[in-house]
Amino acid sequence: GTGMGTGMGTGLVRARVSRAPRPRARRYHAAMPAERLAAVIDPAGGARPLLDPDASPRPVDGPAPPAGAVVLLEGARVLETLAPPGSAKAALYALAARRGLDPVFPAAVRAEVAALERDPSIDDPALVDRTDLPFVTIDGATSRDLDQALFIAPEGAGHVVHYALADASHYCRPGTALFDEALRRGASFYLPGLMIPMLPRALSEGLVSLNPEVERRALSFVMRLDAEGRVRETRVERARIRSRAKLDWGGVQAFYDGGPGFGAAIDASLEALAEVGRRRMALAEARGVVRYRRSEVAVKLAGAEGLRFVVLQDVRRPVERYNEQLSLLCNVEGAKRLEAAADDAEPNGFVEPIFRVHPAPDAARLADFEAMLDALVESHDLDPAVWRWRRDEGRPLAAYLDALPREGRLGRLARAVHRQAVMVNVRSVFQTEAAGHHGVGAEVYARFSAPMREIVGVYLHLELAEALRGEGRRDEALRERVVKKANSSKHLQRALTHEANRLVLDQVFARAEAEGGELAGTVMGLARGKVYVLLDEPPIDVKVYLRHQKRFAEAPLEMDPHGTTLRSGDRTLCRLGDAVRVRVRGKDAERDRWILTLVP
Repeated sequence: GTGMGTGMGTGLVRARVSRAPRPRARRYHAAMPAERLAAVIDPAGGARPLLDPDASPRPVDGPAPPAGAVVLLEGARVLETLAPPGSAKAALYALAARRGLDPVFPAAVRAEVAALERDPSIDDPALVDRTDLPFVTIDGATSRDLDQALFIAPEGAGHVVHYALADASHYCRPGTALFDEALRRGASFYLPGLMIPMLPRALSEGLVSLNPEVERRALSFVMRLDAEGRVRETRVERARIRSRAKLDWGGVQAFYDGGPGFGAAIDASLEALAEVGRRRMALAEARGVVRYRRSEVAVKLAGAEGLRFVVLQDVRRPVERYNEQLSLLCNVEGAKRLEAAADDAEPNGFVEPIFRVHPAPDAARLADFEAMLDALVESHDLDPAVWRWRRDEGRPLAAYLDALPREGRLGRLARAVHRQAVMVNVRSVFQTEAAGHHGVGAEVYARFSAPMREIVGVYLHLELAEALRGEGRRDEALRERVVKKANSSKHLQRALTHEANRLVLDQVFARAEAEGGELAGTVMGLARGKVYVLLDEPPIDVKVYLRHQKRFAEAPLEMDPHGTTLRSGDRTLCRLGDAVRVRVRGKDAERDRWILTLVP
């Protein structure tokens, strides 16, 4: 098999990149399937396209589902009811449609997928045969799009890590309807109980997914690590693998905690995963990479028909952190390979990488953070030796944050400080120029690890595969389109998450208002006319607007310049890190916002 590698130190084996064009995408001549679309049943029994609700209704054969149901329509035939009327899932389909997200793929794409299923190229002689290795996937219990598989074995005092990524770029190639549609979508988008995929499920959950006990194509990173977890050598190969099992986070964590195993070979690989994960985490800590004290919140549908929302707090398990270290390592090593290949190419460059860049916080932001901590020490009467931090004193921010208390009132305050530390950062962006990623402590970084869920992953796999073959062509226009779409997709996912959370909060606040109750939480920030509160149950961020608070305040409100204390006259209303209670007082119809106030 072909490969690109690093030796010890900074030596690189660089791919020579020629002007040879990319292999021509296969043209498919399968019979074109009928067009399909998602639609909503109207009161008269017709079906209006979900993405074009103002269009004339289409006729429906036979008895129509109830009005308001979201259906999959082929011609005049209802193939499936996607969501019942009035359900939370129907509201989510409508939310996605307002953002232009289509759950249905065009007929041309489905024709190409059918042809790929008939000829999946699993027997490609160019693939390195790794079917003898006991790869496994580890993901959520209900996940079906399995894009990462791993096998790890001891090697001397270190390890050899095989980290295989689904080979989506072999099937999703420029010049095909499938690639064009994936680029139009940009990413898979996630809502509670609903995912709008970038690739058709027949690929992302079938032919491309690294499902157990079937042979699959993979782009595999073979990384040799020393006794401290540092990379000694990396080789990248296009391989044929066979995953032995689909494992989930809970089951693997139970194994680590003394529960049943999965067989000798898999158990040994999992033990090696834990050891490599711990070593890589220690290296990250030594580089000053911050591990913030926060948990992830998942919003899920409840009930068979998704008639209501529930909110679950999802605390990350150690096994997820171990796997994350391998994913990050793969992204760093892949970025290095592409950067080296691009530097060694012809003058105009025919390997065209995309990097994910995360600038370090600027001096002004850090100075504001220091001043905020000084004010916090004063307002809470805290021990300065524990709670103050100075850049020029040589103590890494990561070490400062990790040493803060974890339990009780001070633990609550520490979580607020962690949140403020997060806010010091700027967001990462995709760009064509290599630069550092502050969040992971890497000199160069790229997103290889989500090849079925991000167009940038498909593109990067394509570029790396061309570098492996010593081929390439210049296509700056395509790269710019991918960069633009990758960045806009991140913004869109944030907006979708915010809108889905609003649906949950509407239910939470309506219930609290009806019951005349109050909600408990923690003040996580004070800024720009708002108090940010993290509710205890459900654990979601809400905003208390000072213009609403003023309506019920007995004295003028005043916030200190560092955002640590809000006063009402001569009385302290709240401080950063305080436990507070929030009262729901109806809705601001003009701004479509709930009126929340802090309870004195």
